Amino acid sequence: MASTGNRLLDLLPSVQLDRLRPHLTAEVLALGQTMQERGKPVESIIFPTSGMISIVAMMRDGASVEVGMVGREGMLGVQSVLGDDLSLNEAIVQISGSALRMPAAVLEREAQASPHLLAILLRYVQAYLNLATQSAACNRAHLLEQRLARWLLTARDRASTDRLPLTHELIAMMLGVRRAGVTVAAQSLQSAGLIHYAHGRITIADSEGLEVAACECYEVTKREYGRLLGVGGEEKAGLKELEFEDQAGT
Repeated sequence: MASTGNRLLDLLPSVQLDRLRPHLTAEVLALGQTMQERGKPVESIIFPTSGMISIVAMMRDGASVEVGMVGREGMLGVQSVLGDDLSLNEAIVQISGSALRMPAAVLEREAQASPHLLAILLRYVQAYLNLATQSAACNRAHLLEQRLARWLLTARDRASTDRLPLTHELIAMMLGVRRAGVTVAAQSLQSAGLIHYAHGRITIADSEGLEVAACECYEVTKREYGRLLGVGGEEKAGLKELEFEDQAGT
Protein backbone atom coordinates (compact mmCIF):
# COMPACT_ATOMS: atom_id res chain seq x y z
CA MET A 1 0.00 0.00 0.00
CA ALA A 2 1.21 3.51 -0.78
CA SER A 3 2.37 5.59 2.16
CA THR A 4 0.15 8.49 3.17
CA GLY A 5 3.13 10.56 4.30
CA ASN A 6 1.79 10.78 7.85
CA ARG A 7 3.62 8.50 10.27
CA LEU A 8 0.65 7.91 12.53
CA LEU A 9 -1.60 6.81 9.67
CA ASP A 10 1.17 4.70 8.20
CA LEU A 11 1.38 2.70 11.41
CA LEU A 12 -2.10 1.32 10.76
CA PRO A 13 -2.61 -2.11 9.19
CA SER A 14 -3.57 -1.83 5.53
CA VAL A 15 -7.11 -3.09 6.23
CA GLN A 16 -7.71 -0.35 8.81
CA LEU A 17 -6.13 2.33 6.65
CA ASP A 18 -8.33 1.31 3.72
CA ARG A 19 -11.38 2.04 5.89
CA LEU A 20 -10.10 5.57 6.53
CA ARG A 21 -8.84 6.49 3.05
CA PRO A 22 -12.27 7.41 1.59
CA HIS A 23 -12.67 9.98 4.38
CA LEU A 24 -9.24 11.60 3.97
CA THR A 25 -9.07 14.84 1.97
CA ALA A 26 -5.76 16.37 0.90
CA GLU A 27 -5.22 20.06 1.52
CA VAL A 28 -2.51 22.69 1.64
CA LEU A 29 -1.30 24.11 4.95
CA ALA A 30 -0.77 27.81 4.32
CA LEU A 31 1.61 29.83 6.49
CA GLY A 32 -0.33 31.57 9.26
CA GLN A 33 -3.51 29.58 8.61
CA THR A 34 -5.62 28.94 11.71
CA MET A 35 -6.45 25.22 11.88
CA GLN A 36 -8.35 25.32 15.17
CA GLU A 37 -9.90 28.24 17.04
CA ARG A 38 -9.95 28.59 20.78
CA GLY A 39 -13.28 27.59 22.30
CA LYS A 40 -14.64 26.24 19.01
CA PRO A 41 -15.74 22.64 18.31
CA VAL A 42 -13.14 20.30 16.84
CA GLU A 43 -14.90 19.21 13.68
CA SER A 44 -11.91 17.84 11.77
CA ILE A 45 -8.79 15.83 12.48
CA ILE A 46 -5.67 17.02 10.66
CA PHE A 47 -2.89 14.59 9.74
CA PRO A 48 0.05 16.69 8.44
CA THR A 49 2.21 15.14 5.74
CA SER A 50 4.66 18.05 5.67
CA GLY A 51 5.05 21.39 7.43
CA MET A 52 4.34 22.15 11.08
CA ILE A 53 1.39 23.35 13.16
CA SER A 54 1.86 25.08 16.51
CA ILE A 55 -0.69 24.78 19.31
CA VAL A 56 -0.72 28.17 21.00
CA ALA A 57 -2.18 29.24 24.37
CA MET A 58 -3.58 32.77 24.28
CA MET A 59 -3.55 34.98 27.38
CA ARG A 60 -6.06 37.72 28.24
CA ASP A 61 -3.45 40.43 27.71
CA GLY A 62 -2.80 39.20 24.17
CA ALA A 63 0.39 37.32 24.96
CA SER A 64 0.78 33.85 23.51
CA VAL A 65 3.09 30.88 23.96
CA GLU A 66 3.41 27.57 22.18
CA VAL A 67 2.25 24.57 24.20
CA GLY A 68 2.64 21.92 21.50
CA MET A 69 3.56 21.27 17.90
CA VAL A 70 2.32 18.78 15.33
CA GLY A 71 3.92 17.56 12.13
CA ARG A 72 3.89 14.41 10.06
CA GLU A 73 4.54 12.33 13.20
CA GLY A 74 1.02 12.85 14.52
CA MET A 75 -2.33 14.57 14.35
CA LEU A 76 -4.14 17.73 15.33
CA GLY A 77 -7.32 17.12 17.32
CA VAL A 78 -6.18 14.70 20.04
CA GLN A 79 -9.01 15.89 22.32
CA SER A 80 -11.48 14.07 20.08
CA VAL A 81 -9.81 10.78 20.94
CA LEU A 82 -10.54 11.51 24.61
CA GLY A 83 -14.20 12.37 24.04
CA ASP A 84 -13.84 16.17 24.08
CA ASP A 85 -15.17 18.33 21.25
CA LEU A 86 -13.77 21.76 22.16
CA SER A 87 -10.37 23.27 21.51
CA LEU A 88 -8.82 25.09 24.49
CA ASN A 89 -6.03 26.59 22.37
CA GLU A 90 -5.48 27.89 18.87
CA ALA A 91 -3.61 25.91 16.23
CA ILE A 92 -1.67 27.90 13.64
CA VAL A 93 0.48 26.78 10.70
CA GLN A 94 4.04 27.94 11.38
CA ILE A 95 5.73 26.07 8.51
CA SER A 96 3.68 25.64 5.34
CA GLY A 97 3.08 22.17 3.98
CA SER A 98 0.31 19.69 3.32
CA ALA A 99 -2.10 17.52 5.29
CA LEU A 100 -4.92 15.02 5.18
CA ARG A 101 -8.20 16.09 6.78
CA MET A 102 -10.83 13.76 8.21
CA PRO A 103 -14.16 14.46 9.95
CA ALA A 104 -13.67 14.01 13.69
CA ALA A 105 -16.90 12.01 13.91
CA VAL A 106 -15.51 9.44 11.47
CA LEU A 107 -12.32 8.89 13.47
CA GLU A 108 -14.29 8.59 16.70
CA ARG A 109 -16.58 6.00 15.12
CA GLU A 110 -13.72 3.99 13.67
CA ALA A 111 -11.78 4.08 16.94
CA GLN A 112 -14.79 2.70 18.80
CA ALA A 113 -15.02 -0.15 16.29
CA SER A 114 -11.30 -0.99 16.19
CA PRO A 115 -9.28 -1.71 19.37
CA HIS A 116 -6.12 -1.62 17.24
CA LEU A 117 -6.79 1.90 15.95
CA LEU A 118 -7.83 3.10 19.41
CA ALA A 119 -4.63 1.70 20.93
CA ILE A 120 -2.45 3.57 18.41
CA LEU A 121 -4.36 6.82 18.94
CA LEU A 122 -4.12 6.55 22.73
CA ARG A 123 -0.41 5.85 22.53
CA TYR A 124 0.00 8.98 20.44
CA VAL A 125 -2.00 10.97 23.01
CA GLN A 126 0.38 9.68 25.69
CA ALA A 127 3.41 10.68 23.62
CA TYR A 128 1.84 14.12 23.10
CA LEU A 129 1.26 14.54 26.85
CA ASN A 130 4.82 13.39 27.58
CA LEU A 131 6.13 16.12 25.30
CA ALA A 132 3.97 18.75 27.00
CA THR A 133 5.06 17.80 30.52
CA GLN A 134 8.72 17.51 29.55
CA SER A 135 8.57 20.91 27.86
CA ALA A 136 7.12 22.46 31.02
CA ALA A 137 10.02 21.08 33.05
CA CYS A 138 12.50 22.16 30.39
CA ASN A 139 11.25 25.75 30.39
CA ARG A 140 11.83 25.89 34.13
CA ALA A 141 15.14 24.06 34.44
CA HIS A 142 17.28 24.69 31.36
CA LEU A 143 19.15 27.55 29.73
CA LEU A 144 17.62 29.35 26.77
CA GLU A 145 20.37 28.17 24.42
CA GLN A 146 19.61 24.55 25.33
CA ARG A 147 15.88 25.13 24.95
CA LEU A 148 16.37 26.77 21.56
CA ALA A 149 18.46 23.82 20.35
CA ARG A 150 15.78 21.40 21.57
CA TRP A 151 12.99 23.41 19.92
CA LEU A 152 14.80 23.61 16.57
CA LEU A 153 15.47 19.87 16.57
CA THR A 154 11.85 19.12 17.43
CA ALA A 155 10.63 21.49 14.69
CA ARG A 156 13.03 19.77 12.26
CA ASP A 157 11.58 16.37 13.15
CA ARG A 158 8.00 17.59 12.79
CA ALA A 159 8.55 19.37 9.45
CA SER A 160 11.11 16.84 8.12
CA THR A 161 13.45 19.55 6.87
CA ASP A 162 16.65 21.21 8.07
CA ARG A 163 15.58 24.51 6.49
CA LEU A 164 13.15 26.24 8.82
CA PRO A 165 11.49 29.51 7.70
CA LEU A 166 11.35 30.96 11.21
CA THR A 167 12.13 34.44 12.50
CA HIS A 168 13.63 35.20 15.90
CA GLU A 169 10.43 37.05 16.79
CA LEU A 170 8.32 33.99 16.06
CA ILE A 171 10.62 31.65 18.01
CA ALA A 172 10.58 34.06 20.96
CA MET A 173 6.78 33.93 20.98
CA MET A 174 6.82 30.13 20.77
CA LEU A 175 9.28 29.82 23.66
CA GLY A 176 7.65 32.57 25.73
CA VAL A 177 10.85 34.65 26.01
CA ARG A 178 12.15 38.03 24.81
CA ARG A 179 13.36 38.32 21.21
CA ALA A 180 16.72 39.65 22.37
CA GLY A 181 17.34 36.45 24.30
CA VAL A 182 16.62 34.31 21.23
CA THR A 183 19.00 36.44 19.17
CA VAL A 184 21.84 35.93 21.66
CA ALA A 185 21.19 32.18 21.87
CA ALA A 186 20.98 31.84 18.09
CA GLN A 187 24.24 33.76 17.67
CA SER A 188 25.93 31.34 20.03
CA LEU A 189 24.65 28.31 18.12
CA GLN A 190 25.70 29.89 14.82
CA SER A 191 29.17 30.73 16.11
CA ALA A 192 29.56 27.05 17.02
CA GLY A 193 28.68 26.10 13.43
CA LEU A 194 25.47 24.32 14.46
CA ILE A 195 23.00 26.56 12.61
CA HIS A 196 22.95 29.32 10.00
CA TYR A 197 20.32 32.02 9.97
CA ALA A 198 19.54 34.85 7.58
CA HIS A 199 16.49 36.59 6.17
CA GLY A 200 13.93 34.78 8.30
CA ARG A 201 15.31 31.29 7.71
CA ILE A 202 17.24 29.03 10.06
CA THR A 203 19.19 26.10 8.62
CA ILE A 204 20.44 23.31 10.84
CA ALA A 205 24.02 22.77 9.70
CA ASP A 206 25.13 20.18 12.25
CA SER A 207 22.27 18.15 13.68
CA GLU A 208 24.50 15.91 15.79
CA GLY A 209 26.23 18.92 17.30
CA LEU A 210 22.89 20.58 17.92
CA GLU A 211 21.73 17.47 19.80
CA VAL A 212 24.78 17.79 22.04
CA ALA A 213 23.96 21.46 22.64
CA ALA A 214 20.35 20.67 23.48
CA CYS A 215 19.20 19.60 26.92
CA GLU A 216 18.28 16.00 27.62
CA CYS A 217 14.59 16.82 27.04
CA TYR A 218 14.96 16.34 23.28
CA GLU A 219 16.31 12.83 23.64
CA VAL A 220 13.77 11.96 26.35
CA THR A 221 10.73 12.90 24.25
CA LYS A 222 12.18 11.33 21.10
CA ARG A 223 12.83 8.08 22.96
CA GLU A 224 9.31 8.11 24.43
CA TYR A 225 7.75 8.50 20.99
CA GLY A 226 9.73 5.49 19.81
CA ARG A 227 8.80 3.46 22.88
CA LEU A 228 5.09 4.17 22.58
CA LEU A 229 4.71 4.01 18.81
CA GLY A 230 7.45 1.60 17.84
CA VAL A 231 9.36 3.86 15.46
CA GLY A 232 12.17 6.37 15.72
CA GLY A 233 11.27 10.04 15.43
CA GLU A 234 13.76 10.51 12.61
CA GLU A 235 12.47 7.78 10.28
CA LYS A 236 11.23 8.95 6.90
CA ALA A 237 9.95 5.73 5.35
CA GLY A 238 9.27 2.09 5.97
CA LEU A 239 7.43 2.58 9.23
CA LYS A 240 6.70 -0.75 10.80
CA GLU A 241 3.27 -1.63 12.09
CA LEU A 242 2.77 -1.88 15.80
CA GLU A 243 1.87 -5.27 17.17
CA PHE A 244 -1.06 -5.33 19.56
CA GLU A 245 -2.94 -8.28 20.94
CA ASP A 246 -6.28 -8.87 19.26
CA GLN A 247 -8.76 -7.52 21.78
CA ALA A 248 -11.87 -8.36 19.80
CA GLY A 249 -12.74 -11.28 22.04
CA THR A 250 -11.98 -9.52 25.34
